[in-house]
Amino acid sequence: MSSQNNITQFDYLFKYIIIGDAGVGKSNILLRYVYSTFKSDYQLTIGVEFGEKTVEIKGKIYKIQIWDTAGNEQFRSITRTYYKNSVCAIVVYDISRRDTFDNVINWIEDCKLNSPKSVFIILVGNKSDLEEDRQVTTEEGEEFANRYGIRFFETSAKNSININEVFSESIEFIADRIEKKYYDLDNETCGIKRNYNSKISLNSKKTQKKKECC
Repeated sequence: MSSQNNITQFDYLFKYIIIGDAGVGKSNILLRYVYSTFKSDYQLTIGVEFGEKTVEIKGKIYKIQIWDTAGNEQFRSITRTYYKNSVCAIVVYDISRRDTFDNVINWIEDCKLNSPKSVFIILVGNKSDLEEDRQVTTEEGEEFANRYGIRFFETSAKNSININEVFSESIEFIADRIEKKYYDLDNETCGIKRNYNSKISLNSKKTQKKKECC
């Protein structure tokens, strides 16, 4: 898999949403994946924040649009509007805060109620760098994910642990589902937009540029 942030052409566009309680590190997961950066000073997300990244898998280009939503209750009505048309929902809790893990079930139920039935849900226990302050064991996260049939990762946005894996594995999973015709691609409510005009891969664009300059 290769990636590039400034590609306008794509074969498929995926809409992702990141949800979870305030302060669990949702914004830093977005920053780490899209911009390879991290902010140590916590800033409350007001409404939503946005980032996008373009990756290539097996000759096809996927543009990933990621919506980072506010975790505070007063913004919940705004957050719900972004569930619609999402192909993937990343539910985040903080391994050092038991209450954020206890609230995961509410986020998942909210997601299932407001998202397409085909939404792919991933559970993420963030801040694995805070091992000494851990309140939620890895086994608890795995058990919860197995119970609800969803994918599970522990991550550290600070130390860039498993952040790329969360996105790369989900993109590959969704791409495989596309190949198996799991989604109705004529209906964008599934969270996927197909670009019928894009036939050029990142690698072929590089080759084309070499030919032009030589």
